[in-house]
Amino acid sequence: MTNPTRYVVVGGGIVGLAVADRLVRDRPGAHVTVLEKEDTWAAHQTGRNSGVIHSGLYYPPGSKKAQMCRAGAASMVAFAREEGIPHEICGKLVVATSAPELPGLERLHQRGLDNGLEVRRLTGEEAREVEPHVSAVAALHVPSTGIIDYGEVCQALVRRLDHAGAALTLGAEVLGGVRSGAQTVLRTNRGEVLADVVVSCAGLQGDLVARRLGHRPSARIVPFRGEYYELTAERAGLVRGLIYPVPDPSFPFLGVHLTRGIHGGVHAGPNAVLAFAREGYAWSRVVPRELLDTLRFPGFWRLARHNYRAGSMEMARSLSRRLFGDSLRRLVPEIRDEDLVPAPAGVRAQAMNADGTLVDDFLIEQDRGIVHVLNAPSPAATSSLEIARHIVGLLPS
Repeated sequence: MTNPTRYVVVGGGIVGLAVADRLVRDRPGAHVTVLEKEDTWAAHQTGRNSGVIHSGLYYPPGSKKAQMCRAGAASMVAFAREEGIPHEICGKLVVATSAPELPGLERLHQRGLDNGLEVRRLTGEEAREVEPHVSAVAALHVPSTGIIDYGEVCQALVRRLDHAGAALTLGAEVLGGVRSGAQTVLRTNRGEVLADVVVSCAGLQGDLVARRLGHRPSARIVPFRGEYYELTAERAGLVRGLIYPVPDPSFPFLGVHLTRGIHGGVHAGPNAVLAFAREGYAWSRVVPRELLDTLRFPGFWRLARHNYRAGSMEMARSLSRRLFGDSLRRLVPEIRDEDLVPAPAGVRAQAMNADGTLVDDFLIEQDRGIVHVLNAPSPAATSSLEIARHIVGLLPS
């Protein structure tokens, strides 16, 4: 009788848990272990996002993001129904607030159509029928966009894994590993773990874990903090669903937007500023070694040079509630500074190339029995069940 294959998943965010869940479903009899360095699941990117089920509007046709996001939105809704997780398909508006934004809106409209989405072009008056308080000369309505709590998705995945007999280990940080024959010996702060196959879904630590396991990743993680406010409960009625700006094609992030959460609150943000630590959720959180690692990376300075003006505005907005409010008032003019309450920040694990370009698609590399997920920013939560399906399909039976 042969021994069961031992799969070890590193990382207890939504992608890692989804991979483990797919393994126990597709590989009966396999031994599946999940190692998470924190003492809770979904402690970082998964638990700190705005909870949007993305439609796939923004991504280049044919890219992994475009393909997996659209399929992932459908599979995430099906999962939520199966597990009784609250969710809502509320739709989204992308609004042009002035005439110069109309060409960008039209390009986005065409991209949505190319990606097979239902996208309606609206006049400003029609946009206000959807969102009465919005400022718009024109808009796109994407009805397939939704909202959910991804932390609750992770709790459901953990319950399924526990029921299936997977080994779920919190507080276990991977410090190194060596390949020994057909096995990998992982060294953790809680002892050694033997694996036949390793899948690293370490998020903000993804490239570091890859290097600890002997891989030379093709990209470097540079952390960008996204800061949020919430609208006060009395003013949450200004937003019915999701309101986004037309993205600036010269800037690699979407810009601040307004998103109603599944529990009723309205998130405003995020901006995008360099974090001074991989898990730098505030300006005061500085890890010198990690900051120096970023500042020594030539790609960061190339990105900064090309985005100096926009980056300076992001930093100013980080330090000024009034400037943050001004960005929101472009979308909903009735928002006042006093309507904004600080909310927990997130950090985006953005993979960057040495030439300063951001990795624009999901990046997954394989090396000697180990799969490394090196870039899985938004829409990774939406796409997580499909990313897991793809990864498990790469693994030997």
